[in-house]
Amino acid sequence: MVAQASREPYWLDRPQRPAPRPRLDTSVTADLLVVGGGFTGLWTAVQAAEENPGRRVVLVERDRIAEQASGRNGGFCSASITHGLANGLDRFGDEMPQLIRMGRETLDAIESTLERLGIDADAERTGELDIANFDWQVADLQEYSSQGALLGATLPLLPGPQARERVSSPMVAAAVLDPDVIMLDPAKLAWGLTRAAEDLGVTVYENTEVTGLASDGDRVRASTAFGEIDAAAVVLATSASPSLLRRLRLYTVPVWDYALMTEPLSPEQRAAVGWAGREGLADSGPRFHYFRLTADDRILFGGWDALYHYGSDADPRHAFEPREFGLLGEHLLQFFPQLEGIRATHAWGGVIDTCSRFCAFWDRALDGRVVSVVGFTGLGVGASHFGARTALDLVDGLDTERTRLAMVRTKPIPFPPEPLRWFGITLTRRELARSERRQGKRGAWLSMMDRIGLGFDS
Repeated sequence: MVAQASREPYWLDRPQRPAPRPRLDTSVTADLLVVGGGFTGLWTAVQAAEENPGRRVVLVERDRIAEQASGRNGGFCSASITHGLANGLDRFGDEMPQLIRMGRETLDAIESTLERLGIDADAERTGELDIANFDWQVADLQEYSSQGALLGATLPLLPGPQARERVSSPMVAAAVLDPDVIMLDPAKLAWGLTRAAEDLGVTVYENTEVTGLASDGDRVRASTAFGEIDAAAVVLATSASPSLLRRLRLYTVPVWDYALMTEPLSPEQRAAVGWAGREGLADSGPRFHYFRLTADDRILFGGWDALYHYGSDADPRHAFEPREFGLLGEHLLQFFPQLEGIRATHAWGGVIDTCSRFCAFWDRALDGRVVSVVGFTGLGVGASHFGARTALDLVDGLDTERTRLAMVRTKPIPFPPEPLRWFGITLTRRELARSERRQGKRGAWLSMMDRIGLGFDS
């Protein structure tokens, strides 16, 4: 199924990909420097320029726009800013009604911004089905639905027959429908945001790596290979790349996620899988898959393993792992046996900026002139808008509903240094697989990690 697949991410391997913008080759000044050309950086630049048209905003990207996580994900734009309801309740229980509301407002703002700025990202507000593959997983979905109801979130539980009417698969035992999810084309979103930012007056440089930051009076000097940027304020949106602030480097680890994209489904194949609502799909075991239909009826299928390499190794050679793609191909056909013989056209990997609480955190440095936001842990397509808005509040010194959140004022527990980091993550992955074989029962190691709040999840 995957033997002839291209190693390029499908989203980026298309003729509509814009030509690279020039690198910075001189010294410039800015009111706001944004480091990182993924969703967080782009939303920061667009919102800053819209709110203050006179603000000189410069955005620099080490590679090309959307080259990393923003161009390698599944395109699930969720209202959740806490990486799911259960994770939010565990960590920010008192704030969850507020965080749920703010997440919905964020999703509405994304939708309205795309319309206002004329960004065509193939966006469909289809919702997402969270699927129990086995009977032992149904109880967790029932609890998820009940918790949502207590907090005013509509998360209906669909019993097996009703769920299989939506998606025709022997692997569907039940499902919960989350209506607050938009499915979109992540690369088209990034390219559209870049064009919109430039139309608003933002200057964008690609292939420009910031190698250092230094305080220069009441300003910040950012160094690159061919020029400097003198900025009044900086937002660092560097995802899984090592932070420019050394003290933050233990707070995130780069974890590799893998996905494949099939050829377009034939009309017969499309009818065989059902899926008339085109919802995003995710199964609900300790390790999980995410999958969705594209605008031209391909299936993106990703997830399952989350690989960590010793020393936080994020070398691009890890982007192609034949074993991972083979597993994904097998699992896709287990879920949809009626697609036997389908071919994958693309198979790729990418790194996720994982932190121990699985959702974004913020940091202020150099007397508040430098604000970082990272740690989205794979659910950043929608949450990046909230992360960017909050980073702008912080860098501007504003007292807002966002900046008063405990979620914003606190940080996750850092990961230990090597070799303890590799040992802990590897053992946790092994125990997650073991819990799956034991129908979700968590052993002593996972229970301890839960208690201290230093977990690891795929």
